[in-house]
Amino acid sequence: MTTLLIKENYVKELKNGYPLILKDAVENEDASIIEGTLVKLVDNKGQYIATGYYGVQNKGVGWVLTRNANEQIDRAFFAKRIHEAVTCRTSFFEADDTTAFRIFNGEGDGIGGLTIDFFNGFYMVSWYSEGIYTFREDVYAALMEVVNARGVYEKKRFNVNGQYVEQDDYVSGEEGEFPIIIQENGMHYAVDLNDGAMTGIFLDQRNVRKVLRDSYAAGKTVLNTFSYTGAFSVAAALGGATKTTSVDLAKRSLPKTIEQFSVNAIDYEAQDIKVMNVFDYFSYAARHQLTFDVVILDPPSFARTKKMTFSTAKDYPKLLRDTLTITAPNGVIIASTNNASFNMKKFKTFIDKAFKDSNKRYKILEQHQLPEDFQVPHNYPEFNYLKVVVIQVL
Repeated sequence: MTTLLIKENYVKELKNGYPLILKDAVENEDASIIEGTLVKLVDNKGQYIATGYYGVQNKGVGWVLTRNANEQIDRAFFAKRIHEAVTCRTSFFEADDTTAFRIFNGEGDGIGGLTIDFFNGFYMVSWYSEGIYTFREDVYAALMEVVNARGVYEKKRFNVNGQYVEQDDYVSGEEGEFPIIIQENGMHYAVDLNDGAMTGIFLDQRNVRKVLRDSYAAGKTVLNTFSYTGAFSVAAALGGATKTTSVDLAKRSLPKTIEQFSVNAIDYEAQDIKVMNVFDYFSYAARHQLTFDVVILDPPSFARTKKMTFSTAKDYPKLLRDTLTITAPNGVIIASTNNASFNMKKFKTFIDKAFKDSNKRYKILEQHQLPEDFQVPHNYPEFNYLKVVVIQVL
């Protein structure tokens, strides 16, 4: 075990439960530390603070695992943490209309850099640093001890840019015949756990899809931008939307969206599916004087095309201004971002700026953050990365 000396102004936060070992917090960071090394954090008097693992990721060089100096980091440790997490989600396992959810949410469940999702009997483990991946044998053994899995798949998300590492993602158990169909609040979605980085559904938006279906879609025209596989479009159609339009630049969004409509017995030919740049679509819609009663904005945090780069931290107000030009009077915009670099308060300043710049008034109808299965560390809301604001244009 390697000892890391923590700077004085970071000691209190770490003792109080802050889960991330920040680069700036370490006095004696040694470039030769190997990923996955267990580290003992001490203050400048040599007093024990916590035990963690070394694993470089974003702002951090690792995550705290325990504040008990005597706790061993072994299979039993991982089994205990996974068991506690699964027990917290009993209501999800018992639900008869939802068969996909998160059972382990990284630092919120006590092990940063590791998430585990449940998909109708299959489990998908995502690894966010090489450091945590070195514990994989213990983690997989612990998972099998706690749950009864049909099959297990994994996503390695720790190449140099924090992107997905291409591989066959099958780990153990039954090999899935994909797509498998999961249920979410009674809606159906096709999921593939062995088709690159994505699965076909973002589980953290479950409550937002439900609210779109139940409260905002009936009798409305709905535009779903950055639509991916059209999950929001399915929710809108099932909620009684008169028509949905799904827009995404990725070529595969077309067959994937058709598939999602089809598994819900929705006539996809009655819906509009456009493979094009969302910003080009705004211009197209304005030229053709198209307006929509409901617009869903859930862009990636960062995107680059031949013509432009887009960053939510910088460009969200402009995105909203463009959206306002094609939103019907009294229309609703569901504005969302998963960018963890700013909080809900800051996100609302982007919304305010866009409306002021457009000389329009608005009312916030409701807001959402991560759903209940996406546990976040107590007292540290900055780990609650999802921000969704439902806005009515007045």
